[in-house]
Amino acid sequence: MNSRPLNILVLCTGNSCRSVLGEALINHLSAGRFRAYSAGSHPVGRINTNALATLARHGLPTGGYTSKSWDDLGDTPIDIMISVCDSAAGETCPAYLGTAVRGHWGLPDPAHVSGSPDVVEAAFEETYAALEKRIGQLLALPVETMSRTDLAAALNRIGEQA
Repeated sequence: MNSRPLNILVLCTGNSCRSVLGEALINHLSAGRFRAYSAGSHPVGRINTNALATLARHGLPTGGYTSKSWDDLGDTPIDIMISVCDSAAGETCPAYLGTAVRGHWGLPDPAHVSGSPDVVEAAFEETYAALEKRIGQLLALPVETMSRTDLAAALNRIGEQA
């Protein structure tokens, strides 16, 4: 029996929006069952201020997030990796992620939305809501007892939903 929470890496190329929202939501909603991290294959080096504002609107902590490379987590055992952008899903991952069960939850990047502050906020809220729904479905799974194949299939099914 695994005595530690399962580690989940939420991966996106830039690690500034979607992956950070996913990290925050998993850590908040899983009540210690999972420990989430976020990283990027080509991190932009800063967290998007609209992502932090979205977390604040929902009462989640906004401190402690950094835009980091997946290489920075090389000493962290990752059990599950969820990519949230299409470009990250197709990249060759570092060797240390070779044992992680992988799933893809592609979402549009709210950082690319332009327009009024209300339009931008709505895009971030839509991304937040989609992640919250998908993470709720993840939490309903008996992840700890599922086979790797079944878990990967379930993660990808979750990602195919709106």
